[in-house]
Amino acid sequence: MGEKILMKGAEVIAEAAIRAGCMAFFGYPITPQNETPEYFSRRMPQLGRVFLQAESEVAAINMVYGAACTGTRVITTSSSPGISLMQEGFSYIANSNVPCVVVNAMRGGPGLGDIAPAQADYFQATKGGGHGDYHSIVIAPHTIQEEADLMFDAFDLADKYRIMVVVLVDGLMGQMMEPVEFKDWVDVKKFKTPEWATVGQGDRDHRNIITSLSILAEGLEKMNLHLQEKYRKIKENEVRYEEYKMDDAEYAVTAFGTVARISKTTVDMARKKGIKLGLIRPITLWPFPTEIINKRAEQLKFFLDSEMNEGQMLEDVKLAVNGKKPVYFFGKLGGVVPTAEDILKEVEKHIEGGK
Repeated sequence: MGEKILMKGAEVIAEAAIRAGCMAFFGYPITPQNETPEYFSRRMPQLGRVFLQAESEVAAINMVYGAACTGTRVITTSSSPGISLMQEGFSYIANSNVPCVVVNAMRGGPGLGDIAPAQADYFQATKGGGHGDYHSIVIAPHTIQEEADLMFDAFDLADKYRIMVVVLVDGLMGQMMEPVEFKDWVDVKKFKTPEWATVGQGDRDHRNIITSLSILAEGLEKMNLHLQEKYRKIKENEVRYEEYKMDDAEYAVTAFGTVARISKTTVDMARKKGIKLGLIRPITLWPFPTEIINKRAEQLKFFLDSEMNEGQMLEDVKLAVNGKKPVYFFGKLGGVVPTAEDILKEVEKHIEGGK
């Protein structure tokens, strides 16, 4: 770790990825994350690494797919409509068992929407998005420092499980500036080409062929069962979450990303008023922290899920609570950001309603 540097979130993503050993970037411009590829375009050539602006998001994700097949640490970044265009490529990558990192700086939608921050891509990220039965690991930082730290984890997890890791932020986290301290550089000279990679025959007696295609149904079922076993291991080992003032909590907010950051202020405000409120923040949106939410339901009177959408993570929270306690929702749409006061008013409303 070095000294703290004041940086914009979108640039932190790129610098952290570079320090984590990312060797190639393929992408296409879209607001509000354009500072990320712009930063890559300056830094990657300086280090002898690859930066390529593709002709479209569809082209970019297929370039990522190709580079990932060689075992190279590779990334693309985009925002909501651009991510939508990449979904077929995501599905191909999933069933080909190759590692890569994708960053989505979410903006308001549906459609072209606007360039304001939103969280309405939760379903898309956590439920697959493309066709078929697949998942990606989805991680959601809530500060710029956490952005920097989790980029290293994203590449490590991608390599460990040969999977796509989605880093889900929003336009606000891309545009805000905070002091950040980066982890030490990964020594890329120590990287070895994985045995599974397709890099020509070399001194082996075979060439590796990577594909998501299986003409026979039985063969494709076998490929799918392999994926499901991998997902089972990820759910067992990689769930991450943060609890904030939950030990004596009577009520809890569930939120991720920017809204979780705001909700910490809500919790502090509530505590000053004598309301025992806490926060459960999923860091991995998939795999989801189902067990801790279910466990905490025993001590709580209710949950309030708050998001910048119409209630997408809400479904996972309700499944986790499994009917033990009420789960309410408060959301803002189209790029409107809730305030800490807004969320506290909702908590107080439901406390009054329960008396």
